[in-house]
Amino acid sequence: MPITKEHKAEIVKKYGKTATDTGTPEVQIAILTAHINMLSPHLESHSKDHHGRVGLLKLVGKRRRLLEYLMKKDISRYRKIIQELEIRK
Repeated sequence: MPITKEHKAEIVKKYGKTATDTGTPEVQIAILTAHINMLSPHLESHSKDHHGRVGLLKLVGKRRRLLEYLMKKDISRYRKIIQELEIRK
């Protein structure tokens, strides 16, 4: 269950520098977080969907790597994005 074009465009507009900026780590992290948040309830109700679970783990790993990159690159941008997306506790 992928995110819609409209939802993705809103995320890019909110976190990107321009309306077409999809390459910055903040935008990529926000899109992955939206996808993870949409996929998690599905796996709670379909506990035997192992292919979906593997896909979710890949998305979480990709988001983790992007967060690590952003933390090394610019700690203030890292703190801002995790606060806005409420990723860490």
